[in-house]
Amino acid sequence: MSTDCTYCGSDVNDHDPVFVSERRGDDREETGRFCNYACLSAYIDEQNLVDGACCRIDV
Repeated sequence: MSTDCTYCGSDVNDHDPVFVSERRGDDREETGRFCNYACLSAYIDEQNLVDGACCRIDV
């Protein structure tokens, strides 16, 4: 069974995969699978997912 990388389309099972999930109510839902952290990082950059994101600001 092939599990395609969300970023590059390669089979993540051939690599060192990273799986991403988000909380939806009381459950977690898979939102992405990546070959490795390089594909995850490139995806984050290309989708501008860090723009406006912040966990906490210490003043």
